[in-house]
Amino acid sequence: MNPEQANALIHTRRSVFPKDYSGVPVDDQVVLQVLENANCAPTHKLTEPWRFIVYSGEGRKKLAQLQAAVYKEVTHSDGTFKEERYQNLLSKPMESSHIILVYMKRDEKKSIPEIEEIGAVFCAIQNMYLTATAYGLGCYLSTGGITYFEEAKAAFGLGPADRIIGFFHLGLPKESPRPRHRNPVYDKVMWIKE
Repeated sequence: MNPEQANALIHTRRSVFPKDYSGVPVDDQVVLQVLENANCAPTHKLTEPWRFIVYSGEGRKKLAQLQAAVYKEVTHSDGTFKEERYQNLLSKPMESSHIILVYMKRDEKKSIPEIEEIGAVFCAIQNMYLTATAYGLGCYLSTGGITYFEEAKAAFGLGPADRIIGFFHLGLPKESPRPRHRNPVYDKVMWIKE
């Protein structure tokens, strides 16, 4: 790959929402390549804190039921339950070909600051985004729903020190993603040369 190709890949990366997927399933081998590339992310002291649970086919229904049940349990007890959100948790997973629960597995023995471990997982997610883009797939990291519910950890079999980072949706887009808007990098950089 030459620098122009790398630049083009980075500049064409987009979040494509599940409502914009065609419904055509993504090949599991492509999803495996997405995860292989995620596994190449930088990691301090080689802790490799990223972990993945992949839901596809009928597994998406299991995910939908699990997250809806967690949502209902937590929000009924604190009085914030919304029927529409509950129904979305039951139905929205079926819009994606694959949904990958991305979480951080802590290695407390290596005493790495948590922010560095979270940063490593987000680097893995960026690799997932770039790989999906290279394959012409749509993808989107959702951090809504039950992502930050402490009770969700046990529902997914995670430990108390683990942290759910988000749900990475994959699908074949119906059409080409819209161009991205970013403010100029010059507004965000200060050069000190002397």
